[in-house]
Amino acid sequence: MIEVTNLRVPIARLDGSAATDERQARSALLRRLHLAPDEVTSVELRRKSIDARKRPNVVMTLTVRTTLRGGSNAERNLLAHLEARGEAKGVAHVDDDPYRLPARTRHPLEERPVVVGAGCAGLFCALALANAGLEPLLVDRGDDAERRHGAIERFNLTGELDPESNVQFGLGGAGTFSDGKLQTGTKSPAHRLILETFVEAGAQRQILWDAKPHIGSDVLPGVVTNVMNRIDSLGGECRMRTRLVDVDVTGGNVRSVTLEHVGEGGLVVEETIPCTHLVLACGHSARDVLELLRDRGVTLERKTFAMGVRIEHLQEMVDRDQYGSAAGNPALGAAPYKLVEHLRDGRSAYSFCMCPGGYVVAAASEQGGVVTNGMSLSDRAGTNANSGLLANVGPADLPGDDPLAGVELQRRCERAAFAAGGGAFVAPAQLVGDFLAGTPSSAQGSVSPTYPRGVSWGSIDGCLPEKVVGTLRAAIPRMDRHLKGFASTDAVLTGVETRSSSPVRVTRGDDGQSVSCRGLFPCGEGAGYAGGIMSAATDGLRCAEALLADAEPTRR
Repeated sequence: MIEVTNLRVPIARLDGSAATDERQARSALLRRLHLAPDEVTSVELRRKSIDARKRPNVVMTLTVRTTLRGGSNAERNLLAHLEARGEAKGVAHVDDDPYRLPARTRHPLEERPVVVGAGCAGLFCALALANAGLEPLLVDRGDDAERRHGAIERFNLTGELDPESNVQFGLGGAGTFSDGKLQTGTKSPAHRLILETFVEAGAQRQILWDAKPHIGSDVLPGVVTNVMNRIDSLGGECRMRTRLVDVDVTGGNVRSVTLEHVGEGGLVVEETIPCTHLVLACGHSARDVLELLRDRGVTLERKTFAMGVRIEHLQEMVDRDQYGSAAGNPALGAAPYKLVEHLRDGRSAYSFCMCPGGYVVAAASEQGGVVTNGMSLSDRAGTNANSGLLANVGPADLPGDDPLAGVELQRRCERAAFAAGGGAFVAPAQLVGDFLAGTPSSAQGSVSPTYPRGVSWGSIDGCLPEKVVGTLRAAIPRMDRHLKGFASTDAVLTGVETRSSSPVRVTRGDDGQSVSCRGLFPCGEGAGYAGGIMSAATDGLRCAEALLADAEPTRR
């Protein structure tokens, strides 16, 4: 197989559709390799990225793979011919050795494994275990996607929070309602399998090649539902409205779990089941699980996390800065950005979960606390751009020695934001110009906030630690050097964003198991080992492999 990189296609030839992308990729490949259409047997678009460095001359850069009708001999001859002509730059032979789900094991467990948490870490772990024939039980405290969507809509309209089913809890995890961004800074051979699994479950085909892929919070609920159905079809069992309330770790080994299921009519049923292999893939908002682990003596450690606000600008401003006069071209879509500033005092601020054409989300999961997040729909057609604007909080910033001190800091900030908003999950908001000047805001400017429960204008200073506020205040003007208009006086800050990452790590060893409890496999974001959909799904697969390795007799 031959791979060709840096194929450049003018945006005028593209319209943003998958069919056009693939057609232009084929044409560009044939031109670059001087081939006739009947000389190739396959053409696969592998990557498409935007090159806006010389705007307004914005182009798409493609990476394409192909196989030739003459097989490997023809491919070698073509490479030799290109080298002889000095045209081999960016052309190489590659071996296609895709990552696959674990095959059916010959060593089934006496007790089926239990996976707690149906976010992407839990879903992909359970998928791998089901494919291997271990018939996993996957549980989540929240609802399936349809009922969860209804609970979120009721909360947005009325302020009636369901603590068990919300933006944080339920099928698909928090990522389902935060845009479904699939871009990641990590590398893994499993990434392609994850993307292909999403496409098979109903996601857009473009995620297979977009450099910054996303699914959209309107599409992702159906996608995760189909993944769950696939787990069921492979012999697994998925139970919603089922939470972990206890785990027996007598003798440093997992022996059983106690689950609480809420059935029809609100009937609560508690069940203790034998279990020797428990995957904890709950998100970092499952604070009760972290408290349970601490109380049971499972080793936890503090880790660096981040806190801040959501910042909103007009999307057209971001488009103009990123694309110049090419802004608005349908092939480009709404422009994203990524910013980071390292200050002289050693602290850093950065954008996170940037949502082009998106909306600020009411992401509370506890009564009396305001939490924000961001999302976009698949078309990213909203008027505003929003992003988390965060500053790091390190273990040294926290008092005492409680491993859950970061969780308590999050709670204090969320409750302060609730009070500053005046209750009913209204969020505190402040204009960037007023924030930089240290004065409260009294009304919006040109940017209308999109937080669904409404905002209360004032100051956000009292909702966050002083060092976080100081870092954000110092960083915003510096970020404006890289994105003109970022420090616009009318841009909106909505508080608080506290759930971007876990402040706790459930310490695990090289075998994937807790260092203090055999049979316990900490997994994903909540355990401190991932930071987004792709890394969480990858860690789910990694934990499944570790569990399968432990199940083999030679490893016992």
